[in-house]
Amino acid sequence: MTPSLAFAGLTSSLSPALSPAATAALAGKTDAAGSRAAKAKATGQDFEAMFLNSMFQQMFSGVGQGPFSGGHGATVWRSFLTDEYSKSFAKAGGIGIAAQVTSELLAHQEAR
Repeated sequence: MTPSLAFAGLTSSLSPALSPAATAALAGKTDAAGSRAAKAKATGQDFEAMFLNSMFQQMFSGVGQGPFSGGHGATVWRSFLTDEYSKSFAKAGGIGIAAQVTSELLAHQEAR
C-alpha cells in the first residue's frame, strides 16, 4: 500500500478502520484533529527513518574495509550519510512503514 492511498482514506484489510474524525484529521479538515494527525504523521516518518537508518548501517557495514578504507573519518562520515539517506527516503514516501504507524497511532488515540 502506498502512503498516498493510506492518507486518502483507503486502508488495507490489515489496518484498523478509522472513524470519520480520524479520516478528516488525515485529510487535514479540522484544526485540533489536524494537528494531532500532523504529529502522528511526523512520528511515523521519524520511526520509518530510524528503521531505514538501521537498514542502511547494516548495508554499509562491509563497505570501505581494506587498505584504502579512509580511516576513522570515513566511518564517521558514513554514519552521517546513512542518517541523511534514511531521512530523505522517509520524507519521499519511504517503504510504507510511516503510513501504517500513523494509522495505528490515530486508531489508538481514538480507542482512548
